[in-house]
Amino acid sequence: MPTSLDWPLKNPHRRRRRFLILLAVVAVIVFGGRTAVSYFVDLLWFRSLGYGSVFAKALVLQWIIFALFAAVTFFILYASFAALKHAHLPDLPSSHTIFFGGQPVRLPVEPVMRLLALGGSLVTALVAGAGMMAEWPTLALFWYAPRAMGSVVDPIFGKPVNFFLFTLPAWQLISGWLLTLAIITCVLAVFFIVITGGAGALAKRRSYLTLPWRGLSITFAFLLLILAVRVYLGRYALLFDDHTVFGGVTYTDAHVTLSGLLVVCVALIAGAVVAVANAMTVARGRWLVAAILPAALCFAGVQVAGWWMSSFIVKPNELVREQPYIAHNILMTRQAYGLDKFVQREFPAETTVGAADPANNQPTLQNIRLWDWQALQDTLRQIQEIRTYYDFPDIDIDRYVIDGTLRQVMLATRELNVEKLPESSRNWINEKLIYTHGYGITMNPVNGFTTEGLPTLYLSNMPVQSTVPGLNVTRPEIYFGELTNTDVYVKTRQQEFDYPQGQSNNVTSYQGNGGIELGGFVRRILLAIDRGDLGKLPFSDDVNAQSRLLMRRNVRDRVAALAPFLTYDPDPYMVVGEDGRLSWVMDAFTTSDQYPYSTHYRLGDDLINYMRNSVKVVIDAYDGSTTFYVFDNQDPILAAYRNIFPGLFKDGAAMPSGLRKHMRYPELLLKMQGEVYGLYHMTDPAVFYNRDDLWTVATELGMSEGGGQTTQPMQPNFVLMKLPDETGMEFVEILPFTPANRNNLIGWIGGRSDGEHYGTSVVYNFPKNKLVDGPLQIEARIDQNAQLSGQLTLWNQQGSHVRRGTLLVIPTGRALLYAEPIYLQAERSPMPELRLVVLALQDRLAYGSTFEAALNALFAGGGSSLTSVEPQRAAQPSAAAPGPQPAVELKPTIAEAAKDLADYQRLTAEGKLGEAGQKLEELKRAIDKLNTPQR
Repeated sequence: MPTSLDWPLKNPHRRRRRFLILLAVVAVIVFGGRTAVSYFVDLLWFRSLGYGSVFAKALVLQWIIFALFAAVTFFILYASFAALKHAHLPDLPSSHTIFFGGQPVRLPVEPVMRLLALGGSLVTALVAGAGMMAEWPTLALFWYAPRAMGSVVDPIFGKPVNFFLFTLPAWQLISGWLLTLAIITCVLAVFFIVITGGAGALAKRRSYLTLPWRGLSITFAFLLLILAVRVYLGRYALLFDDHTVFGGVTYTDAHVTLSGLLVVCVALIAGAVVAVANAMTVARGRWLVAAILPAALCFAGVQVAGWWMSSFIVKPNELVREQPYIAHNILMTRQAYGLDKFVQREFPAETTVGAADPANNQPTLQNIRLWDWQALQDTLRQIQEIRTYYDFPDIDIDRYVIDGTLRQVMLATRELNVEKLPESSRNWINEKLIYTHGYGITMNPVNGFTTEGLPTLYLSNMPVQSTVPGLNVTRPEIYFGELTNTDVYVKTRQQEFDYPQGQSNNVTSYQGNGGIELGGFVRRILLAIDRGDLGKLPFSDDVNAQSRLLMRRNVRDRVAALAPFLTYDPDPYMVVGEDGRLSWVMDAFTTSDQYPYSTHYRLGDDLINYMRNSVKVVIDAYDGSTTFYVFDNQDPILAAYRNIFPGLFKDGAAMPSGLRKHMRYPELLLKMQGEVYGLYHMTDPAVFYNRDDLWTVATELGMSEGGGQTTQPMQPNFVLMKLPDETGMEFVEILPFTPANRNNLIGWIGGRSDGEHYGTSVVYNFPKNKLVDGPLQIEARIDQNAQLSGQLTLWNQQGSHVRRGTLLVIPTGRALLYAEPIYLQAERSPMPELRLVVLALQDRLAYGSTFEAALNALFAGGGSSLTSVEPQRAAQPSAAAPGPQPAVELKPTIAEAAKDLADYQRLTAEGKLGEAGQKLEELKRAIDKLNTPQR
């Protein structure tokens, strides 16, 4: 017979034990060392930006949460194992024999179980701690939330909004953790019952038929108590449910479900008492069934009662029954997205030329954006990239004072794209030490064109040249931007490439204090390990102790690393400060999916039902300094984060005035508000229920990936304009709306960006009894105009193709002005040139080769039909007029018109808009006289 072996061996080798201990230490160093290095580098990076306390606070909070929940998890699980083992110890077998390699090995059951329990509890505790650590913002917000901020309460439970934003999420998280532990302990108790029952069966004892249920009774009672807590909290979660018609608690929920869930909760607690009583007496398994049965029956009864109420009480009278709950949903949703602060106004949308009031809206007309951003981007890539490794990733729209006049302009940042470097130049020295930054920006008026159809540039070239006195760029280097996705080292012995200059290159050295100082050899090694640069950085002779590492240079990555709990607008925009420095501005938002009675909408990959633009982030393009400015002190979520990280945020009043005047209403916020407003502008529950007045964002023609035309929702458009019934010029973000499934306009939202009106919105409603053309209808009118469509068809057949810009809808006076630039682009050239500008009112359409020509044709041309009139033809005398005598008589009138036009242009440039309007009226009278047939 084979010899029986006992395990563990009575005389284990000390050498093997030491080896295992050494192996464990090495594993901790290898796997934990990389994490420690990462923390060290992050600390250096946060300190370089002045936010070392933010990193330390976040790290301390995370590790406190990890340690607390890991320790409690380990204690509960291992204590449960010890208690269950002690309860079942008389029935546990002393050993069990298994065969290993043909040799029987006797395993002592109790030591093996203890080892497995120790390892299992430790692993589970680490996993639970890591899971709760990942949710640290939820627990931190609960702890640091403002206790008394705002007076809004939900209409069902009467709880303040802060309870739903901060307290309830923390309770749900902790109860979910406890539920997991309760399930594990129940499984552990069942395991002991199986083990002891199996041992009794193997021993052929009849006692195994009466299994020891005491341990399972205790753990089952714990599970029922946690389920009761989950059911109780689930009542509040009904406020977040989205239904077909509206969101939140329904009539059935209020009259059946809420009360029914309380009954289920009480039944679960009673079941827990039964389970505990079962453990304290002669435990039987049937009492555990009896403990859960009442709660199960109550839950089934609630479901049946809810179905009956919904089917036979609510559905036949749904509007009447649900009306107060629809009103709750409308009220709270409008609060959650800031729609309750929208100002409602009427807009007459008149159709006459006089309603457009061109004389009093000259600043608006002179700032109509004729450069489509995509066309401008393609053009700049041809005339301003200079070298193939530069790129203009985006076009921004802003307003600047140019020669004493506020003008709307477009800016493009010239960034360096290392991916476009020639293959022969793609090496470590070039990519990390020499080609470190982009250079300069371009700026052009939104409607400025040269005689060749190119943009009129205020800022351009390398070095940056300015055509406007007082507008200069003192720090044109772009070390931080949208394309700066790689690390670089500055202040090295290598001179950095600055910009090309003729046959040579201009070089520079970084003068800022941004980034992490490399320091000594040990720090350099640690930085190299973290940044994946171990093969080059420690051995480079070009890098010294004063050199600096610039990391996380992409502005999106930068702000996400500093404040990952905020949501960011994906489109940063560039600002030229009064000191000539370049800065990026990003809008940051606080969001939640826990606002009571508010409907959820999708934002990226998340579903939210609350949104506030509370923060503006400014990133210096040269040194990367990043500042978070607070613009909404009433936001409770931001108030909680300010309590957590007091050193991260600054008041909006501290923002320099040169930056403050370039703040704007966020595009992402207006698009979200527009989506919500399309439904929730209906505040009457009956109208809301019937969807009688549903709005959608207006659609426009766009370019598909294949080059064809497709319809798409309009994007918000920034306009420098005078709002109706207002006096001053403002930078307004406009979003027009149409009735659902129709193309005519019904209203528009204007997000205001200047002065005391910053962050407010105004809604202009059109008359319901008037048909106002929408963008697609104007596009159809352009296509149907015989003369214009014939010209476009001809151009498309001459080795080029027509490229139509975005159709703009611009309120002016009491009317709407539609403007669309049309470009001609050669098949072999990616650079489009402006050839036509189409302008339209409700009942009038005109076009010209320039904006001034189209404007004159629209406002001063003859006729009132939709026939387009070229301004040059409109100004000619009638062909039916007799010979030389009428031409002689027309000379004074032509001279008068020419003088009026020259005076109008001069007065407009000088900003004397009132006098310019008078000259425009005189010009119109002269043109009317010219169009009158001579007899």
